[in-house]
Parts: sequence; C-alpha cells; structure tokens
Amino acid sequence: MTSAPEPAPEPDERLSLVFSALADPTRRDIVARLTAGDATVNELAEPYDVSVQAVSKHIRVLEDAGLVSRSRDAQRRPCHLEAEVFDLMTKWIERYRRAAEDRYRRLDAVLERMDAQDGPPVPTPRTTKEAEAS
Repeated sequence: MTSAPEPAPEPDERLSLVFSALADPTRRDIVARLTAGDATVNELAEPYDVSVQAVSKHIRVLEDAGLVSRSRDAQRRPCHLEAEVFDLMTKWIERYRRAAEDRYRRLDAVLERMDAQDGPPVPTPRTTKEAEAS
C-alpha cells in the first residue's frame, strides 16, 4: 500500500526549510559542488572525513528543503541541484534589499536637506596644540 505524497510546503515554510538546510557548512559545500554537475552520494562523500551515511543524511535534509533531488540512472542514484529553489531565495532577498535601498535613499535625502539648511561649513578655531603640531 502506497501513501499519498506529502503536500508541497507553503512558500514561507519552504523558504525556512531552505535557509535552515543551508545553515550547515557541509550542506552548503555539497550544494556548491553540485553546481558543477550531478554526483552520487559516494562521490559527494569523498572529501569529507565522515561516513557516507552522514553525508546521505545531509543530502536528505537538502532533499526535504527542495534543494536537491535524486534520480535513478541504472545502478547510480545521482543527486541533482534544483535551481528553481534559488529563484525563490533570490526573490525573497531582493524584496528586502530593495526596501533597505529605499530607506537609505530617504536618509540620504534628509541628510542633503539638513546640509542645505546649515549652509557652508564654518571653520573651527584651532587650538594652540593643533597649531604647534602643524
């Protein structure tokens, strides 16, 4: 008896899963390595000083977050990076980047108005010590 597939997580929940999965440096490295192409768990485990089972657990977390999928290629089960998840992350980051830029633009405008109201800077008198140091 097969179970029904789990429903896809909501976008905010999926984003949380993605960022949580990428919080681990080993998983970030696995993702970086998969940008070069598909690889098996054994191939991905080679550079790490941990068991293949431990790397497989990392890959499972990446799969649960939707960052990685596995396919069947005869006897191989290569891991594949799912690029559309990065679009979701990019959209989220871009929204907050634009909001921060808008705040900085408004702050720049306020500072420019303040500078214009103050007029040109007035030189401050030098102290005796400053004059001697010159």
